Amino acid sequence: MWSPLVQSHSRRRFLNQCGVGLGAIALAELLGNSKAIAAAPNPLAPRLPPFAAKAKRVIYLYMGGAPSQLELFDPKPELARWQGKPLPASMLDGRPTTANDPDSLLLGPKYPFSRHGHSGAQLSELLPHLGKVADDLTIIRSMHTDASNHAPGQIQMNTGVPLAGRPSLGAWTTYGLGSESADLPAFVVFSTGTKNVSGGAATWGNGFLPSIHQGVQFRNVGDPVLYLSNPPGIDARTQRDSLDTLARLNAMKLAEMGDPEIATRINSYELAYRMQTSAPELMDLSTEPRHVLEMYGAEPGKTSFASSCLLARRLAERGVRFIQIFHEAWDHHTHLTAGLKTECEKTDKPCAALIADLKQRGMLDDTLVIWGGEFGRTPTAQGGTDGRDHHPDCFTVWLAGGGAKPGITHGQSDDFGYKITDSPVHVHDLHATILHLLGFDHTKFNHRFQGRNYRLTDTAGRVVHDLIA
Repeated sequence: MWSPLVQSHSRRRFLNQCGVGLGAIALAELLGNSKAIAAAPNPLAPRLPPFAAKAKRVIYLYMGGAPSQLELFDPKPELARWQGKPLPASMLDGRPTTANDPDSLLLGPKYPFSRHGHSGAQLSELLPHLGKVADDLTIIRSMHTDASNHAPGQIQMNTGVPLAGRPSLGAWTTYGLGSESADLPAFVVFSTGTKNVSGGAATWGNGFLPSIHQGVQFRNVGDPVLYLSNPPGIDARTQRDSLDTLARLNAMKLAEMGDPEIATRINSYELAYRMQTSAPELMDLSTEPRHVLEMYGAEPGKTSFASSCLLARRLAERGVRFIQIFHEAWDHHTHLTAGLKTECEKTDKPCAALIADLKQRGMLDDTLVIWGGEFGRTPTAQGGTDGRDHHPDCFTVWLAGGGAKPGITHGQSDDFGYKITDSPVHVHDLHATILHLLGFDHTKFNHRFQGRNYRLTDTAGRVVHDLIA
């Protein structure tokens, strides 16, 4: 029986070991004639979107675990008055208040709110720094999603569907726009929370798009990716010669096969080489002025959400298209009061600093900043009287810059924060609006895979024009 494996081995053995050395002769001829080998195209070359964009890049501050909107962005004085009582049956439509504890009672907000800025945005006392940039925020109190568990919720919030395998928002962005950075990845990911990201790498994956579009996870200190530095005994000349040889061989294979993954491989090797110079300079926060470090609360050489926010600004300055910081620490089924205080102390100041820093550098106008998690928290208690369960039907996210309308609060929930009563925004609607700000019609921005055109918004979504300046 004929076997391709046996045939391949026999041919390789012949070419490599026969007396006349046909394989070596042919390879030497090809490598000596580099002009005959077409250069591989750059799959991340910067591209213009179909229509004029308001945003050129995105910084997504992803709050994994689902922060409680009722303690942070959506004040409910009536909820405080109903403390310890059941949610009115008329509001439930026959559903339990929470799947985990169907008999749970209403829990009043743990922290007071006050108004900020000319817009009068209502924010929790846990967010004093964000209050200073309230007039730059677009607060959406009427978000809703389809998933009620963390992993599918995070995957849907990032890819549009609650199942792994679809391209993430960052991947779609670089697929459409490429990158303005030649020396850094187009899509960079940080993780700063107390837990691993529930949705895993699927939340920043490329799905069925070429793998060049997946997020590249950076460490917060030292070499941003492992094995970036050369091992002992490998100098720059040796490495360059090796990469040149690999590039020529891969270029020949690309010309023969036309597989975009080969172009991805070539680009990845070259990018890694360039990063050996660019990445150490990027990661060295000690070059930042003292007042900037203090503004963020960042310490050079120390891993933190603050350092990641400052690195996000540095990456944006260097042309990186999509930067995402995952802070997985907000799943407060218990210890809500202390947990929120702890996480807000870590994140409030850096979030506000990032907005102010981008604005003073003239970058906020074309940089879209997004803040939010996978869903919200219930108005009823869990874990005694100091916790809340998952609640996908009503939660809050906010935007800043990048063409989002500043100083507004969009949408409204009922007196208990249980249901949306005005201007609902689904995950698909948010994605459609983000793509619109980046210059794309979400209904036409697609990729053909296995006989079907796929898009970020699946078969739904609408642009929420009230969110756009």
